[in-house]
Amino acid sequence: MNNIILKNGLLGSSIVSALLISITMYMKSNPEKEVSMMVGFAGMLLAFFFVVKGIKQQRDVNNGFISFGKAFLTGFWITLIISTIYVLVWLVILYNFFPNFAEHYTDMAIAKASPEEIVKVTEEMNSFKKMYKNPIWVILFTYMEILPLGIVFSLVSALILKKK
Repeated sequence: MNNIILKNGLLGSSIVSALLISITMYMKSNPEKEVSMMVGFAGMLLAFFFVVKGIKQQRDVNNGFISFGKAFLTGFWITLIISTIYVLVWLVILYNFFPNFAEHYTDMAIAKASPEEIVKVTEEMNSFKKMYKNPIWVILFTYMEILPLGIVFSLVSALILKKK
């Protein structure tokens, strides 16, 4: 089981990591353009197909049978590996290659705000910038981008692939 989890976690994380690096390079070279959130979401979904693959492989190892709990745990551990590597890659990118990300993101959000929302958005973005100076908040924000989707993917996959 550990080999299946590790292999699929590393394969899935290579997809989200490559996408994260690509998007970051694009944002740095085109600061005036915004990257669609759908691109990142699609990359995460693609990476989480390794959750399905891992659960199916685990089921096959168990002679075609797997409980919901074991299927969910397999998917969860794969998700945790993918998410943790995603967070680590972001930390390397942020602190070594894109240290002004918070300012860049804040400027984009304020520029998109309507005149009625500008004060509110500016306050929220200033709060975001302040929190983003703390590495713990950076880690938590980054996990919140990917981990909930992976957990949902693990639940749904476990429900579909369980076989008693």
